[in-house]
Amino acid sequence: MARERIERLKRSKNAIILAHNYQRPEIQDIADFVGDSLELARRAVETDAEIIVFCGVDFMAETAAILNPDKKVLIPDLGAICPMAQMLTVEELEEAKEKNPDAEVVLYINTLADCKALADCICTSANAPKVVETMDSDTIIFGPDHNLARYVEKRTSKRIIPIPEYGLCPTHHQIAVEDLWEGKKNHPAAEIVVHPECIPEVQEIADHIASTSGMVRYCKEARGKEFLIGTEVGLLYRLQKETKTQGKKFYPLSESAVCPQMKMHTLTKVEKALEFEKPVVLVQRELAKEAWRAIERMLRIS
Repeated sequence: MARERIERLKRSKNAIILAHNYQRPEIQDIADFVGDSLELARRAVETDAEIIVFCGVDFMAETAAILNPDKKVLIPDLGAICPMAQMLTVEELEEAKEKNPDAEVVLYINTLADCKALADCICTSANAPKVVETMDSDTIIFGPDHNLARYVEKRTSKRIIPIPEYGLCPTHHQIAVEDLWEGKKNHPAAEIVVHPECIPEVQEIADHIASTSGMVRYCKEARGKEFLIGTEVGLLYRLQKETKTQGKKFYPLSESAVCPQMKMHTLTKVEKALEFEKPVVLVQRELAKEAWRAIERMLRIS
């Protein structure tokens, strides 16, 4: 079986599998660690493994490679490309910096290395307000997610300049207010817990807003027994798995909140990645050094 062979390959090659909360259930089950972007970045730094198999999207694997220049980082499927990360270009970022010379740049981790290299600091959905508030300038250039930008602006004293003009996560952006009302009609006792990549109108109605792992912590500790979850549906597997002794129930606000790119990794692809030690995630050395500076600053703040 693929799972048994993956375990043997991991042991023989001193490898670790890191998986995002949106991965397929079987990938979450085989992973050594499952978490959100911030947790995965931390775990990538802490590991003693010689090989990191990253089951997530491109910018996550890039971040792991930047943080581990002497380790081999593999991504099972090169097609796992985050649409949001593609929305911000170096040219747009440089133009924003030229127009706002006194503003510092805080970029969401959902960006590619060439943009990270131009940032003063990186953030995740788990720490975005804290990171932004620690910046010295009163004005912050923030990208690429507009919904997260609005979330941060409401929770800090900073003026936020969002870039690009229409940056968003397609999976979260399609979760509508109507989905909340329909969910409450079907599950009136359920608490609404959503991701800050959701539109502001959805965030305003929600009972709690958090990163994916923040959602897990909240739901595990909450007294309630039913929850409507506003994020990619893959998180529900982890929620159900980690609360199975608590008798809690979870419902997606939108059944169509599926990230196709996150679902590209399979056990067969993970097995092949470990066997042949490819595809390897490569980041040009000088670019990696510049991007590392902004990522490392985030990790220190967090």
